Amino acid sequence: MNSTLLTQIWHFILHLRLHYQFFILSGGYLLSALFADEMNWNQYVLQFLNVHFLLFGGATAYNSYWDKDEGPIGGLKNPPKMTKWMWVVSLLMQFIGQLWALTLGWEFALIYLVSLILFWLYSTPHARWKGRPLLSLFVIAVSTGTNSFLMGRLASGAEQLSIHDGLIAFGVALVLVSLYPVSQIFQIEEDAKRGDKTFTMKFRLQGVKLFYVSLFMTGALIISWYLYELTDPYLGLAFGILSTISCINIGAILFRLKGKEEEYRKVMMIKFLASIGFLIFIFAGLIYKGIYM
Repeated sequence: MNSTLLTQIWHFILHLRLHYQFFILSGGYLLSALFADEMNWNQYVLQFLNVHFLLFGGATAYNSYWDKDEGPIGGLKNPPKMTKWMWVVSLLMQFIGQLWALTLGWEFALIYLVSLILFWLYSTPHARWKGRPLLSLFVIAVSTGTNSFLMGRLASGAEQLSIHDGLIAFGVALVLVSLYPVSQIFQIEEDAKRGDKTFTMKFRLQGVKLFYVSLFMTGALIISWYLYELTDPYLGLAFGILSTISCINIGAILFRLKGKEEEYRKVMMIKFLASIGFLIFIFAGLIYKGIYM
């Protein structure tokens, strides 16, 4: 295997942005464990890899192929160029994941398929929903928000989904999508070159800030309420308090942004702080459940 091919393989791995999938987009799936009565851990962990490596990773690489970014993107400051074989492999990863999803039943496979199709609509030049402010938000909210939580519920061992699951998933989607336009702050020039009209371009920086505060707190309150009612009152109260503190702290950083490309590190710090805090709470909640429930 020559050095050029090895370099290309490494570039493809970078475009999967696995740190982004595992530490930023995993919160919805992992939160589902706090609502599980009994856990099928083997199935849960394996499908976590299916969703976040094959589906999300493959979809991210697929998106990168069509974007052809030269400047910073979410989770990758200096994106390397992609070649045609990477596009093929990114699709193959998602299709393999879809076949694997079928082993969990039609409900899980259908939710997986919806996410796969939405990711395609988001990126492909034949539809390019990424370039439409509201459609792009819809894709992210559903594919990585609601669907992530619902797939987590089914993978954990839930026999069927309830209305409560749907409402919690909606709350997850609000929290996750509240920070989505923040990534577009330093991509305005790149997006404009492609002819995309993103949420940030349409509503500007002030709109992004107000969008974050309103959706983040609404989603956090929904999750807090259901944790209080369905899991444990102390967990619900703790999540509500910590979410409010997190919103204030992240908002303080966000409201100081000027919308310049050199603020890339600050933007990524915002997303990682929010996500890591979310993950720490989930793991602490699982330990609490294991000891006291």
